[in-house]
Amino acid sequence: MARRTDRYHVGTTNPLWHMYRTVSFFKVMWCFSIITIGRFSPSLRFKNAMYRTCLRMKIGDRTALALMVMPDTMFPERISIGSNTIIGFNTTILCHEYLTTEYRIGNVTIGSDVLIGANVTILPGVTIGDGAVIGAGSVVHRDILPNERVSSQPLRRHEM
Repeated sequence: MARRTDRYHVGTTNPLWHMYRTVSFFKVMWCFSIITIGRFSPSLRFKNAMYRTCLRMKIGDRTALALMVMPDTMFPERISIGSNTIIGFNTTILCHEYLTTEYRIGNVTIGSDVLIGANVTILPGVTIGDGAVIGAGSVVHRDILPNERVSSQPLRRHEM
């Protein structure tokens, strides 16, 4: 299933040059500042409260975002995480992506009782079902079913 994202074509110019037409510079600076504090905070309660109130992220009870977790700096309000979920060290949760001629924006929904390993990248527009387990170092590029266990495969060279 394709990820659920809204696509915005910008023509021939690199879309990053249009970034602040997409979202306010001041919003990005605010989000980046709050996320930087949260990334280094060892207190889960403080981090969750700060993300809920300052960034409008939806985070359930007893959810743990480990050190260095990087929520989206442009659209953190598009992230929803259920209860009793663990998100491992240095995981990145993206709600936007820039390509050469377009950018995409999508929600990320992570269920309850989910375990996400360290150094995982979650792309925009995906849903991770309740009870899922994501192996360390994975790139989540599709929906993950409830109770599904997934991990990335080794890299392979493809001929061009």
